Amino acid sequence: VQLVESGGGTGKPGGSLRLSCVGSGGIFESYTMGWFRQAPGREREGVLSIIFRDGGTYYADSVQGRFTISRDNSKNTVYLQMNKLEPEDTALYFCAAVAEGRGTEFDSWGQGTQVTVSS
Repeated sequence: VQLVESGGGTGKPGGSLRLSCVGSGGIFESYTMGWFRQAPGREREGVLSIIFRDGGTYYADSVQGRFTISRDNSKNTVYLQMNKLEPEDTALYFCAAVAEGRGTEFDSWGQGTQVTVSS
């Protein structure tokens, strides 16, 4: 599956942004989808959030209670609603996919969308 992210930009501390990721070339609804990020000068973090085929979700502690992942299979799209932004959220955000039955070993990646949090 091919993935394309959008929705990045500059947000203020305490503000909100919504990222989108559109998939093509596969049966989107069958994929487990995840969001990752890589801050400037740092390695990519572990997964921030996951949404499974059945709608179940997972959040890393760093974003729990602030970020919400969702999916609209009719639009082949997964979203990341980012609230209560913090400067530490500044990073390049990637969505990723893994086919059903392959756990969370994500193997399809988008190119990323930049999020900058600054006052």
